[in-house]
Amino acid sequence: MTTTYDPFIPADGTDQRRYDGRRRAEERGGGPAWEPEPRWEPQYQQQQQYTEPEPVRERWEAESAPERWEAGQQRWEPEPPQHPRSWQSSGLTGSFPVAAEPEPSSRRGRARVKPLLMGLVAVLVVVAGWQAYRIESMNSDNASLHSVLATEKNRTDRLEKQLAGVFDPEAVSSKVLPSVFRVRAGEFTGTAFSVGTKAANGQSNLFTNYHVVADVWTGGGKAVTLERGSTKISATIVKVSKGKDLALLRANQEIAGLGTATAQVKPGQQVVVVGAPLGLDDTVTTGVISAYRPDDPDGPTIQFDAPINPGNSGGPVVNANNQVVGLATAKAKDAEGIGLAIPVKTACDTFAVC
Repeated sequence: MTTTYDPFIPADGTDQRRYDGRRRAEERGGGPAWEPEPRWEPQYQQQQQYTEPEPVRERWEAESAPERWEAGQQRWEPEPPQHPRSWQSSGLTGSFPVAAEPEPSSRRGRARVKPLLMGLVAVLVVVAGWQAYRIESMNSDNASLHSVLATEKNRTDRLEKQLAGVFDPEAVSSKVLPSVFRVRAGEFTGTAFSVGTKAANGQSNLFTNYHVVADVWTGGGKAVTLERGSTKISATIVKVSKGKDLALLRANQEIAGLGTATAQVKPGQQVVVVGAPLGLDDTVTTGVISAYRPDDPDGPTIQFDAPINPGNSGGPVVNANNQVVGLATAKAKDAEGIGLAIPVKTACDTFAVC
């Protein structure tokens, strides 16, 4: 092994002799003979068997001795041992173990941060998937709820249609009674009810039978009285139809009008008859349509089985939808459950006020 050392040159220029690192012992003035140079021992753990290279030439004793060689004011100090890696650059041969350089702290920090970032990304992916699942579940639940609501709505509509056909005499009576009055015409009494659109100047139109007001009308009078409880309203006979047994009255007061049925009645339909039999106002009886007789000599006639008596004449026959279907007119003598009514359509067509 060959290694060259450059001696220290003092700043004052003394002792400018060139040393080539191979001075003989006798040049030092007969000093002791050179001792063999100690071997270099690697400072790192040996990984393989170290092979000693070719014999190394003798070096200065000062390199291995603890003492320092002084030349005048000069001091020789051994140079620090070089890192084993520098031996290769100096021409040394052989295999030397090389210690791994410590990993920079920044690289170690990045190595720690990377798993954290990967874990965070994984958590975010899981949360996003869970949210998507929840949204899909909510959409499915909303669709199911919409279907259920649609089904319930259809069911409710069917029930409403069924209930519309359910007969409730109490409800029908409560709607009809405020529009029905007892008519006092001279010595006779009957029944009248408000119908159709209101007359001008806050007046009301009412239907009744002609035979109820016939005595007043034939006597040249037109004034009649409408009574209901303690209420009394003055009214006037406007028009009459003797052949159809109909009369149109007009009251000088607004009275809620009842609706009229446009469809033809059918046997079996339930009805309420409101009137003042024997002068007893606000009387209600119930029954069904027994028959519809369009070809009677006196015109189309409705037959019903609800009980009626003198004083019911001119009273409304009302269906389950609170619509007037006819005017109660007469009953069969010596018989039960045979009442007759004039279709309300006939009255509306005759007086054109519905």
